[in-house]
Amino acid sequence: MQSALNILTVEQYLEAEQYSDIRHEYVAGQVFAMVGASEEHNLIATNIIAIFRPHLRGSSCRAFVSDMKVKIKVKNADIFYYPDIMVTCNPEDKAKYFKTQPSLIIEVLSNSTATIDKREKRINYQTIDSLQEYVLIYQNEIKIEVFRKDNQGNWLMEILGENDKLYLHSVDLTLTMADIYEDVREIKN
Repeated sequence: MQSALNILTVEQYLEAEQYSDIRHEYVAGQVFAMVGASEEHNLIATNIIAIFRPHLRGSSCRAFVSDMKVKIKVKNADIFYYPDIMVTCNPEDKAKYFKTQPSLIIEVLSNSTATIDKREKRINYQTIDSLQEYVLIYQNEIKIEVFRKDNQGNWLMEILGENDKLYLHSVDLTLTMADIYEDVREIKN
């Protein structure tokens, strides 16, 4: 027996999401519930956003945490994701519940989302013209993968370890691993 998929329009999704107790991502009409995050995940995101806020103050850039959606159009499909951290520097990127012009997206990897973050989201995020950097931060080890667009539009990957620093070109900011992983305990060295 087959059951019909419930396909929602973008308008139906955005309306439902305003009143939902849980967050959902939207991919071409289908919605997927988001799971909760660990203490380590939250600490890493909080550490970064705490540094971003004063650094970006007075600039055209604004940082958003996991409750702000990014909207992507891939071919004819609309996609909405909830990045862990997103920075947009375009003053015209004014939609109230989602952004379309991020220059930086950061995802903190968890066991349940790592594959999607590394494959599906990376491929879809890299179609955003304004995106300059996509950063994946591991929460159970001191490791970061940075995908950065070069001047020719090619995406290059850099892997950072515990003795490295993360330089974010898109916001002209350098973070140490101590900054990022402050108070995170269960780390493999």
